[in-house]
Parts: sequence; C-alpha cells; structure tokens
Amino acid sequence: MTGNLSAEEISTHKAGKVVADKAETTRIIKKYPNRRLYDTETSTYITLAEVRRLVISSTHFVVRDAKTNEDLTRTILLQIILEEEAGGAPIFTEAALANIIRFYGDAMQSFMGAYLEKNVQSFMDLQVKMAEQSKGLSPEMWAQFMNAKSPMMQGMMGAYVEQSKNVFTQMQEQMQKQSEQMLSALGLKRQ
Repeated sequence: MTGNLSAEEISTHKAGKVVADKAETTRIIKKYPNRRLYDTETSTYITLAEVRRLVISSTHFVVRDAKTNEDLTRTILLQIILEEEAGGAPIFTEAALANIIRFYGDAMQSFMGAYLEKNVQSFMDLQVKMAEQSKGLSPEMWAQFMNAKSPMMQGMMGAYVEQSKNVFTQMQEQMQKQSEQMLSALGLKRQ
C-alpha cells in the first residue's frame, strides 16, 4: 500500500496512526451523579486513591461525566491535590497559594500557567536524571550524592536553575512581543 504514497503522505499516515494509537490507549473513567468513579477498562468502581496511582504510573486517562460526557479530568486532579495537601505534608505554602490565586483574572494568568508547567517539567526531568545517576549507590554514597555541596548535585541544581531562568526569559520575551503587537495594532509605538 505504501508503494504508491509519497514520503509526505507516509509521514502523515504514520502521524495519524500515532494519534489513533494514543486515543486507543486512553483509559476512560466515568463519573456518575453519586460521585462514584467507574473505570471502563477494568469494569470496576475506583477511588481517588486509585486514580492517583494511575497518575503516578503515567497512565493516560480521561474522566468524563457519565451523563453529559463533559471532561472532568482537571476537576478530579484538583481533588487529588486537595486531598494530598490536606493529608499532612503539603507542597504549597499559604503564601504560594495566595500568590497563585492573585494570578487568576490577571493579565499574566496565561503566562503563569505556562511558566509553572515548564518549571514543574524541568524539575521532573531533574528528578529522572538524579534517579539514573544514583542507581546502585550505597546509603553512604547516596547521602554524599544528596549533599547540596557535592559537585554532582550542584551541577544538576545549577542546570535546573538555568532552565528555570530560560523559561522566565522566554516568557518575558513573549509578553514583550505581544505588547508590541497590541500597541502596533492600536497605531501606537513603544518609546
């Protein structure tokens, strides 16, 4: 079949297949009016703790309202975060939460979301690197590795800080471009 297709058509066909494969592997969880969650893959009701395990295992899923088919995934993820935050060892301080709340409705809201997402991803990448580099370490070597003064840890943290700085710089440049475009559209020039 591919003998008559151009390279571009083959590439498009493969890209379409990847999208189709991803859609086939998306786990569907239905939320019923009684607030119960039903995993259509296992044909069982599940708890938020089990949904949390899906997140931890990087299982791709979507939560849908059983009646309206509305996507409720974000709402469920926020519920999991709320439970974890109330559970004893919170990630967010009151000050951090207050600052995040201040961004809602602000002109910077969309930039803040992208900035946080990129920084969390950079931190996750750092965590993966640390796990790879620490395989087979004895407890003593692990303690040295985790010491903030160790050259390896300083190098990784320095790389993370640099990535975070780059993300912030990109965000500033994007805001500047958008401001200039807006001023230009209004017939004004930046001075």
